[in-house]
Amino acid sequence: MPNPQPADAIALDPETLNQLSQVSTATVATLLYKRGYHNAYVQGVAPLARGKKSMVGPAFTLRYIPARPDTDPIEAFRERDHPQRVAVEQCPEGAVLVMDCRQDASAASAGSILLTRLQVRGAQGVVTDGGVRDAEGAAALDLPVFAAKPSAPTNLTKHHAVDIGLPIGCGGVAVYPGDIMLGDNDGVMVIPRHLADEIAAEAEPMEAFEKFVLEEVLNNVPIIGLYPPTDPDVLDRFERWKTSQPA
Repeated sequence: MPNPQPADAIALDPETLNQLSQVSTATVATLLYKRGYHNAYVQGVAPLARGKKSMVGPAFTLRYIPARPDTDPIEAFRERDHPQRVAVEQCPEGAVLVMDCRQDASAASAGSILLTRLQVRGAQGVVTDGGVRDAEGAAALDLPVFAAKPSAPTNLTKHHAVDIGLPIGCGGVAVYPGDIMLGDNDGVMVIPRHLADEIAAEAEPMEAFEKFVLEEVLNNVPIIGLYPPTDPDVLDRFERWKTSQPA
């Protein structure tokens, strides 16, 4: 099967990213599951700091392979074309830098200086299935950073940066450039770009229904027949509830 269409061939509705920023990864996980996407949650990563705004933006990818002494001496960072540094300077404004570290967090994939540079350049976030060094400083940024864990060793000890802007795996999930990354306190979902508009359109009504369900549960309504709404009057009650909500 061919790869998905390139990102520049799939235009997004102007409201899609804003709509997705208002919904949870849990909601998106369910909507993707209904479409047969069972492996869209990036495994083993978490926000360095909880309570930040949701992260949403198109993926800009960087792939690492295992390091070797001949390819990754400390002097490698002096190379002006070092892919890690180049990726930081090329990541577009509004994008999310997504790094494939083969789920190896025994070394960092970036540190607070590079992450600060991404923040200054207008990136929307960072996702890595490797480690992050200078984690306290990275966590203090406004930029949402999702990583496997803090890890002090420099990336050169384990990771050799090779590819920018190609399909990668991150946390066991396929990520194609331009896929939409959504991150919150529960972790990160990868939304295939061609599904982003319809997922965004369905997510808000779904979350409204779940808010209604939660209120029903707090009012001692049994869950059977309510969630999912198999009792005939549940959707009628939901419609009445919606009219009672503030605009």
